[in-house]
Amino acid sequence: MTQSSTDLAALLCSRLCHDMLSPVGALTNGLELLSDEQDDDMRQRCFELLQQSAKTSTDKLKFFRLAFGAAGGFGEDVSVSEPESLISALAGNNGRISLNWGVEGDTLPKRAVKVLLNLASIAIESLPRGGTLDIAAERGADATELVVRAAGARISFDPRVGEALDGGLDPLDVSVRTAPAHMIALLAAECGGGLQHALSSDALVMGAVLPHGND
Repeated sequence: MTQSSTDLAALLCSRLCHDMLSPVGALTNGLELLSDEQDDDMRQRCFELLQQSAKTSTDKLKFFRLAFGAAGGFGEDVSVSEPESLISALAGNNGRISLNWGVEGDTLPKRAVKVLLNLASIAIESLPRGGTLDIAAERGADATELVVRAAGARISFDPRVGEALDGGLDPLDVSVRTAPAHMIALLAAECGGGLQHALSSDALVMGAVLPHGND
């Protein structure tokens, strides 16, 4: 059984919309409160909430533009500062996650950046109570290797996301929740590479080996 690229694109669009509903909804609610509020202190608080919601919305759109879309063109290297700033913003919006960045070099292949961003997103989702996010990457002569580790209390990880990362999820069973993992598994397979993950009670470790030559 197969899944068309159109089906996967639709699922990824649905995922983006799902993740944007909260911050955009907060903007709408904040504007409604502001229109009815007369107290100066409360109006200032509304402005602060609006600013935070606008920032979160912008951060997520920038993240998804590169994680799902064609930002920066096709087949190009990407400065490591770009995924670092995007992941840092996403983790920072959570407020309870500390980020340790250990990516070597100045650039990464576009494919590796997409995989890294999506692994980081999965890792952040696995830390509902906060924790530590460790990101490492090394671009070798033949392949780029990525490692993402989420450590914290009560790791939350959907086994079907794990199946998608391992390439074992039936394409027709891919959902809005598992679509990003399925997409990066396809990206890894296209270049002859693969993804791995390991789960314990207090940590989720995910990795990727992405051979060069087809980026």
